[in-house]
Amino acid sequence: MKFTAALLSIAALATATTVSYDEGYDDAARSLTAVSCSDGNTGLITKGYSTQGSIPTFPNIGGSWEIAGWGSPQCGACYTVSYQGRSINVVGIDRSGDGLNLSKAALNTLTGGRAVEVGRIDAQVTRVDSGVCGLRASKRSIEFMG
Repeated sequence: MKFTAALLSIAALATATTVSYDEGYDDAARSLTAVSCSDGNTGLITKGYSTQGSIPTFPNIGGSWEIAGWGSPQCGACYTVSYQGRSINVVGIDRSGDGLNLSKAALNTLTGGRAVEVGRIDAQVTRVDSGVCGLRASKRSIEFMG
């Protein structure tokens, strides 16, 4: 029991992670079919979201190093990202080769409006429960036998 609790505590620790931006994630009307976490069993479309703007944390969205591509079980992962006293919650919707690649608006929030100036930062990133980001469970159909 103590060993399991210790492992869970370690997993919840924040780690320094590179964070950059891509203005494609700033487009609220952009269809989720344009990102890795579109459809399929783990896709966000199957959870009732259709555009980037429909995700509860928008514009705090982006790509994550944990998302390998389409069908990744990490689709919809929720992260708390902290930098110099500012924190935001972010939903991973796409693949990122290194660290987190967020919307420009999200990086502006973290850097006090300096996203373009800094380009990328090293922030503290903690994986948290998806409920923190307001995500809902997958839609399920129920069939009644009659």
